[in-house]
Amino acid sequence: MGLEDYQKALKAGKKDYQARMMKGELPTLAVLDDILPPAGEYSSVSLGLVQIPAEQIVGTKSAGRSTAFASNFMPILKAGTEFSDKWASLSTSHVEEGIRDPIKAYEYMNKFYVEEGNKRVSVMKYFDAVTIAGYVTRIIPKRTEDKENKIYYEFLDFYEVSQVNYIWFSEEGNFAKLQKAVGKEPDEVWSHEDQREFSSLYARFSEEYSARGGKQLSITPGDAFLAFITLYGYRILCKKSVSELKELVAKSWEEFTLLEQDDEVALHMNPNQEKKPLFGFLNPSGNQKLKVAFIYEKTISSSGWTYSHELGRLHLEQTFPDEISTIYYENGTAENAETLIFAAVKAGCNLIFTTTPTFVQASVKAAIQYPEVRILNCSVYTAHRYIRTYYTRMHEIKFLMGAIAGAMAENDRIVYIADYPIYGSISNINAFAMGAKMINPRSKVYLEWSSRKDCNITDEIRRIQPSCISEKDMMVPEDESGYFGLYHVEKDGTVRSLAMPLRHWGKFYEQLIRTIMDGTWKYDDNASEKKAINYWWGMSAGVLDVLYSKNLPLGTKRLVEVLRQTICSGSFYLFSGIMYDQNGTVKNEANQRMSPDSIATMDWLVDNIIGTIPKMDELYDYAKPVTNQQGVEK
Repeated sequence: MGLEDYQKALKAGKKDYQARMMKGELPTLAVLDDILPPAGEYSSVSLGLVQIPAEQIVGTKSAGRSTAFASNFMPILKAGTEFSDKWASLSTSHVEEGIRDPIKAYEYMNKFYVEEGNKRVSVMKYFDAVTIAGYVTRIIPKRTEDKENKIYYEFLDFYEVSQVNYIWFSEEGNFAKLQKAVGKEPDEVWSHEDQREFSSLYARFSEEYSARGGKQLSITPGDAFLAFITLYGYRILCKKSVSELKELVAKSWEEFTLLEQDDEVALHMNPNQEKKPLFGFLNPSGNQKLKVAFIYEKTISSSGWTYSHELGRLHLEQTFPDEISTIYYENGTAENAETLIFAAVKAGCNLIFTTTPTFVQASVKAAIQYPEVRILNCSVYTAHRYIRTYYTRMHEIKFLMGAIAGAMAENDRIVYIADYPIYGSISNINAFAMGAKMINPRSKVYLEWSSRKDCNITDEIRRIQPSCISEKDMMVPEDESGYFGLYHVEKDGTVRSLAMPLRHWGKFYEQLIRTIMDGTWKYDDNASEKKAINYWWGMSAGVLDVLYSKNLPLGTKRLVEVLRQTICSGSFYLFSGIMYDQNGTVKNEANQRMSPDSIATMDWLVDNIIGTIPKMDELYDYAKPVTNQQGVEK
């Protein structure tokens, strides 16, 4: 039995050896001594007896036995030698009574290198052991700015509380995300029950992930697992059976392949003009109306954001009275959004708009379950393949609003009241400040956040005494204050409206629906090469505009109209030329245009802004769900 196993292991070793030779790779075991930093550049600590993940045992401590094995730890020395006899004897012993003697190994950068017990490792790997007991000494390199080094130090923090050593990520920040995803506070220690539960779920996921070809992807199993539990919820998945888990992994596969993309999101900057007429509408008979659902976070009367989307829904009903019907659901939350979406599906809706970033996870889950239903989420730079997302390039309008403020601010002081520190909002703030500075180089923009705790905006406005204030974009039906858009503060304290930015969601929705009607919709998939699709349209698409007040001087209005036309025509690009942040650091060079991706993901403020971007713990609780989903703080 033992000699037969050796022959099979030898065959596997030679195959691996030859394959790596053909690729120009090292065909034998890696040697830790060859890759360690110079003496004094690392420290060591004993971990005692631990269960070592077999897949992470990749080499030997010294070169002595490295050439006796292929890189997969299978033997490559011919049969009939003392080495093969010992290996065969260990194989027989493992089958009859199990190998109990722990090995000795070193751990470096979460990979393990054997000092004693190479043949034991080889035999147990041959029999597909998941873990191997061993006394481990951890070698810790000095901190550097290298990405892999940073990830390793994040792993050390995670290991300190979890004692989990078998999961790894390819990006920074994911160990902290994992700790949060399993329901733990950053420094909360895992119990033995926590460890067993996690191990069980991860093992079941990994087995199905590998069976479907996960090892062929460039991401780690840990990357896929984190995406998986973030989507469905850790506690929910722990209760799933093997067959249920298998089905969910299969349905979620495109989410895993999306993680391979360096540029995860394909930003579609303008509506697709290519027309592909179809015979009939939605189906060959042409007699089925498109039923559209809108899922709102708040009520129409209490939220300017919801109200603006409701105007968009009404625009659709007026534009397509014979082709579509619409329904809407109010008071959605991150917790009940999935229920509302399912209700819309049950009501026969075949197109669903979820109108806030906090609904993105529920949207993805529903899209996986109901692939025949088109689901779009209103958010920017959201990387999910099963849904499409949409948003407006609001920074274009904010630049114009800033230009008006710069022209009208006699004392050079302007207050900008922002809501959430999320993708898109920072570029809006910066564009506003840049517009103000272009018209008035002395202007200063004082940044306040309505979602920030321990900040009384009214008191701050009294202290700053600005000439102009940029408030919420649209008046809320139930709000009697009348403070919205951009307004001027008179010396006696009264205010005069100057202008209001307008998101024309109706035109946005109309153009999206026309892509379905004329057959353009499906061609976006081909053009995006399996990337997530985000429609990020601006003034040139007719989805943004400025409403001017009669209080705005005619000359200022004419100046803003010139700027508007140059932006729409593409002859003026907002985020171009030299730009400095608040610390005086150059963020964009003189002859450079900032990419759309860089604009969407801005996390810094330009130099004429006074204020900061709040951290998560500085926000009110109501602001945390959307900030957690789309926040610039990562």
